[in-house]
Amino acid sequence: MAEKAIVEKAKKIFENFLVRQGSRKTPERYSVIDELYALPQDEHIDVEGLFLLMRNKGYTISRATIYNTLDLLVECGLAVKHQFKDKVALYEQALTYKHHDHHVCNQCRKIREFSDERINLIKEAMGNEFQSAITSHSLVLYGDCHIPDCDNLIVL
Repeated sequence: MAEKAIVEKAKKIFENFLVRQGSRKTPERYSVIDELYALPQDEHIDVEGLFLLMRNKGYTISRATIYNTLDLLVECGLAVKHQFKDKVALYEQALTYKHHDHHVCNQCRKIREFSDERINLIKEAMGNEFQSAITSHSLVLYGDCHIPDCDNLIVL
């Protein structure tokens, strides 16, 4: 699906959600979708980063509007919220979301996404052991990445 089609689909889902909730459909809310979905699919962003990005592009939007809109986007399934250690919440787009897990470097704080089928095997085994239909999971691995581009200047 082309990027523009994805954004339009996200906006339609959001519009239907807002109508069901009896919430206002404001241009500022839709601009948050535009900017969140303009990011690379594997990018995670916090409210402050999104606020600065939008301000630099000429939007007149408050941090509160961004916070509230991101909460609504999470609620309707258009954004995923992550909390890594004691850092601020980070968000990523969810419409084309394929489940993945994360590695966070303790030094440079860089977030890397990964998928491993063995995790699904563990999830299935634990579901059987606990007699539970496991519907989701979250795995974050923390460690020192020891790669050439790792440095202490990058922060979340």
